[in-house]
Amino acid sequence: MFLSCHYFSFVLGRNVEVNVIVPTPEGNEQITAEGKEARYDYENGLPVVYLLHGAYGDNNSWMRFSSVERALQAHNCIGVMAGVENSFYQDMVHGSKYYTFMTEELPAYITRIFPASKKREDTYIAGFSMGGYGAWYLALSRPDLYAKSASMSGALDIAALYESAKEGAVESPFAWRDIFGHLTDHLAGTDRDLFTLYERDRATGLVPKLYQSCGDKDFLFELNQKAHKRLTDLGADITYYEAPGHMHNWDFWDQDIKRILDWFME
Repeated sequence: MFLSCHYFSFVLGRNVEVNVIVPTPEGNEQITAEGKEARYDYENGLPVVYLLHGAYGDNNSWMRFSSVERALQAHNCIGVMAGVENSFYQDMVHGSKYYTFMTEELPAYITRIFPASKKREDTYIAGFSMGGYGAWYLALSRPDLYAKSASMSGALDIAALYESAKEGAVESPFAWRDIFGHLTDHLAGTDRDLFTLYERDRATGLVPKLYQSCGDKDFLFELNQKAHKRLTDLGADITYYEAPGHMHNWDFWDQDIKRILDWFME
């Protein structure tokens, strides 16, 4: 079942559109007269996967360009897709409070309206590109919310990416100072830096499990390799996948989300 939900967000101060997929007997499933309800434990709550978009994307990106609905159906889990503009999933200094929306208001809405589990061990988050950073940023910032977090082709070193953008080495659609304000020129070591967040979580003993993937033809491949080494040097246990021949596009992400859902639901 696919639903497009329109409601007023008090955090964002406007009406928002959120797409939600709830598994029902359809898709590739053989529909018979017996056992239709056996797979769907709506009463106790289904696992939830938050699917984050990249730069230029919105809440419709996953529905338009991937087969994620069938993949979610196969795993009996709910999928949630919201739009956050080019915000890096932050509470912007000059703009919307997308971090608060994603970690507080949206989960409360989903668990109240839909048959979604409220348990950390049933809650997952995944994204690509900007959303790859976002998935790890939200999970490492709020490790109490998410059991596992997956990044595909993620912009994982936010400080290094900003420096590359400032030098013109990579395309940058981001209003950096509107997003990060006075932190923009020294993001490393702040609570927007994934490496700092990981070390903090490790010190408290609560760390979500991490998945990282990138195509070896992706313009963010070297950044991902360096991020992986840096985190593993810190002791991180990361499920890591390099995709031969793949670039920064949906051909890769549509394949990889199936691997990620398998990993989420192990």
